[in-house]
Order: sequence, then C-alpha cells, then structure tokens
Amino acid sequence: MTTIPAEKLDQLVARWQTVQGNLASGTDQETYVRLSREFAELDPIVATINALRQAQQERDGLQEIVDDRSSDPAMTALAEDEIEGLDARIEELELQLKVQLLPKDDADEKSAILEVRAGTGGDEAALFAGELFRMYQRYADRQGWKVNVMSASDSANGGYKEIIANITGKGVFARMKFESGVHRVQRVPATEAQGRIHTSAATVAVLPEA
Repeated sequence: MTTIPAEKLDQLVARWQTVQGNLASGTDQETYVRLSREFAELDPIVATINALRQAQQERDGLQEIVDDRSSDPAMTALAEDEIEGLDARIEELELQLKVQLLPKDDADEKSAILEVRAGTGGDEAALFAGELFRMYQRYADRQGWKVNVMSASDSANGGYKEIIANITGKGVFARMKFESGVHRVQRVPATEAQGRIHTSAATVAVLPEA
C-alpha cells in the first residue's frame, strides 16, 4: 500500500471531479481559465492514482489465488509471477505519485541536462556509470522523452568515464532532479577472478535546461 494517506488521494480525486463538472457546466472566462489550469495539474495526478489503485486491486486478487490452498499449482505459480511484476509497477507508480505531489519548482516543467561520471572503482565504476545512463535512457524512452548525447568519454570495457546528454520533454527536470548525487553498487565484477566484492561509485547531476 502507498504511504500517501488514502484520504488525501480521495480528496484529490473529488476535487478533480468537481473542477471537471464546473468546466462542463460553463462559467465566466476568468474562472474558466483558472479552472482549466487546475484541471491540467490534477488530471495526470488522478490518472496515476487510478492506475495505482487498479494495480493494487489486481495484486490483491492474485494474492487470494496464492493464499488459497485449493488453487491449482500452475495457477498459483502464474499468480506469483504476475504479483512480482505488479509489485514493481506499484513501486514505480507510488514514486511517480510522490513526485507529482511535491511542491512545484519553477524549473520543473523544463527539459534537463543529465551528467553521469564514473567515480571510485576503476573500470567497474565506468561499467556502472554506463549501466546507470542506459537505465535513465530506457526510462526516458518509456516517458516519451528524447535523449540526445552531447558528449561521451568511453572506457575500454564498454562503460563510460563520463557521458552528458540532453533529455527533452515536458516535466523532465521534475522527474529526474532527485537522481542527482553519488550512486554506489557492491558486487563481484566480471573481471574479478577470486570472487571478491567491490564497491563502485558514479556521480549523477541533473540540471534544468536553460
């Protein structure tokens, strides 16, 4: 379940319905413009709320199948697989909703410049930086944003020592700005013959496009 109180989500949906009704019933031009702006802000939030609640309902139904001892084993296994996918979807929607409910920043609607730099960890850090960038690239593709690589310094193992890209689209900075900071990973590198765990780091900077 989302950590955002259900009452708050209900209030947002109710307000969206009220604004929608007022727009449909007709009003003076000044009020119409104000309500249109409010509706434009509420509409994507309510869409996320509805998608989140739908995913949670589907998960609850699948969990009933898993908990039912009389369920066919094949059906139970299928339900467990679908629950795993829904859990990831729910987590993504919850994060999206939290970002949508954050106080607005003047730069939130802007496109952004993404900079990913390998930190400590040598070649493994460069690989990690490359994986981070490709993750952001896939996310941008799913959002319908355009990614244009401005500069890149490749490493010998297929990663990046540094890569800078322009991500163009509506609300890119609002969705990406909290990625700024140092990211770390602990794992056994493919080049590690003795199976020792290494810690690698990469620095991410997200700046609003001027």
